[in-house]
Amino acid sequence: MDRGSADEAWREDCAPRRVLDLFATKWTSMVLHTLQARHGGAARTGVLQRSLPGISKKMLTQTLRDMEASGLLTRHVAGTVPPAVEYRLTALGHRFVEPVELLYAWGRTNADALDALKPRPTSRR
Repeated sequence: MDRGSADEAWREDCAPRRVLDLFATKWTSMVLHTLQARHGGAARTGVLQRSLPGISKKMLTQTLRDMEASGLLTRHVAGTVPPAVEYRLTALGHRFVEPVELLYAWGRTNADALDALKPRPTSRR
C-alpha cells in the first residue's frame, strides 16, 4: 500500500477503527452518557450501577477499568473508611461524550425506525 493512498485511510489503526474500538462493548457509551447526562461528569461506582439497569458489578468494573486505561475517565479514591471511589470524565471523556450524545439523541428521535429493524440473529432484543 502506497503512503497517502486511499487504502491507508482504512488501515487497522486508522482513526475510524479506533473510535469503533471504544464501542466494542455496549457499556462504554452508556457509562459515558450516564456520567454526563445524569451525574454531571462524576459518580461513585454504586451510583453508576444503580443508574445502569442490566449491568453486572463485574461488567461495570471491567468497563470502568478499560475506560480508565483508555483515558476517558479517572478514578479517585477518598481516604475514608471504607474508601469512597469516584469516577470522573477526563477532558478526553468530555470530548468523546459529545458524539455519543448525538447518537443517543438520534436514537430517541428515530425510535420508530429502530423499532422497525429486524432483529439480528445475535441480538438479545
